[in-house]
Amino acid sequence: MSKPSDLVQGTLDILLLKMLALEPLHGWAISQRLKQVSGNILQVSDGSLYPALHKLEQAGWIKAEWKTSELGRRAKFYSLTRRGRGQLARQAADWERLSGAISHVMRLKEA
Repeated sequence: MSKPSDLVQGTLDILLLKMLALEPLHGWAISQRLKQVSGNILQVSDGSLYPALHKLEQAGWIKAEWKTSELGRRAKFYSLTRRGRGQLARQAADWERLSGAISHVMRLKEA
């Protein structure tokens, strides 16, 4: 898969917001869930994941809380805020518009 820097700007943000809209998760679980639901196509390195989570937290779109993980270890669990839900809705609408336009161009018949 392409590295996150090769993806459309903001793609990682919307993917993280969507994962957290489903349920609160800690960083490693977010990474694993994204990998799982994408059929092992989307993989995010720690070096991209944690700075992105920090940025989303600073923006007020997610919040973090220390809890015990399923393995009995303390982990920082992230969850979507109300502002984050609004941001996800806006970004999802933008993504649908952009991906639809790209799909339209890619379906053009070649000469």
